[in-house]
Amino acid sequence: MKRRYFGTDGVRGEFGGPVMNPGFAWRLGVAAGRFLQERGLAGRRVVIGRDTRFSGGILERALAAGLREAGFEAASVGVVPTPAVSFAVRHFEAGLGIVVTASHNPVRDNGIKFFSASGMKLADADELAIEALLPGEAEVPGKTPGVDVPSLPVIEPFLDKLAGILAPGALAGWKIVVDTANGAACETTPAMLRRLGADVAVVGNEPDGHNINAGCGSQHPGALRAAVVEQGARLGIAHDGDADRVLFVDEAGEIVDGDELLAILAEDALAQNRLNHRTLVATVQSNLALTHFMESRDGRLVATPVGDRYVAEAMVEGGFNLGGENSGHIICTDVSPCGDGLAAALLVLRAMVTTGRPLSELRRVIQLYPQATRALRVGAKPPMETLPSLTAAIRR
Repeated sequence: MKRRYFGTDGVRGEFGGPVMNPGFAWRLGVAAGRFLQERGLAGRRVVIGRDTRFSGGILERALAAGLREAGFEAASVGVVPTPAVSFAVRHFEAGLGIVVTASHNPVRDNGIKFFSASGMKLADADELAIEALLPGEAEVPGKTPGVDVPSLPVIEPFLDKLAGILAPGALAGWKIVVDTANGAACETTPAMLRRLGADVAVVGNEPDGHNINAGCGSQHPGALRAAVVEQGARLGIAHDGDADRVLFVDEAGEIVDGDELLAILAEDALAQNRLNHRTLVATVQSNLALTHFMESRDGRLVATPVGDRYVAEAMVEGGFNLGGENSGHIICTDVSPCGDGLAAALLVLRAMVTTGRPLSELRRVIQLYPQATRALRVGAKPPMETLPSLTAAIRR
């Protein structure tokens, strides 16, 4: 069976539409609770986090009401990056983690993602099982469902966990510009960099519930690039709305590609003998130069379908500890079982500190081949193997 509601990264849709609304969120909460019951996790609480969208609190309360209907209590960790929810599940020994976010999408959209008790995104089979447990639309309470959700602070322990990546004061004297996309990292990334001694200038850091990803963040790095050059900063860092990805700008204001980041991190890990099995995991969307880069280092690249959870699954299965997507989703399982924009940023900064080289030099470790990615609007998405003219063109 195919999943009806879950896509490559949870359930998403326009808020107020047929899927992303309080009624469906209530149904999804009930189904998630039933899923936990079937797996013998009765009595375990569920933690919920969200980004800065105005619709986030509405959906959070509806999810909590559905979970309560199924016999589970939820606790809110508030507005936090998606990886902080993965951390919270493990830190508080919860049965499930839920994030209300549409990541890099505009404010009109929202989404719901799930994390297992191990802090990993749910597998396809688990999402299919939750869909099978959805109550019917007729069962949704007559009024807009929702309950108050008690808070459970997680930001300080989350930052404490990441602080060990760099030595105290390692960034003293560094000027860094950060763009938090008016999203979930508004508090965390600037605080972490300042804790390490950096002089931090922030853009995209005034969320009002409606301006997430609006002309800022990793999808719109123009303001960040300009600020890095104008302020003579050593580099710039941008996140998307839920901060599970990162984008870097070097000291010249040039964007560093996600595959370049993966190469920088793989080179650093190889130099420190930290890259398990000398293997990097990336998706089929990564540049071919990344494969050749790893081969030139006596290593290899394992390719997965597009989606950071497929990268994470391959890493667990093969015992690998570094992988990601060229979109800036980077996973280092030595730090976190899921993509973490702040952790990835700290790892790149560590490579800069260790080598004493600026980002503009570190990125030269790889020369990417010409490549373009475009999004095409289509009327249907049949399996590619059923389209003979397309597969013939690909073979040519």
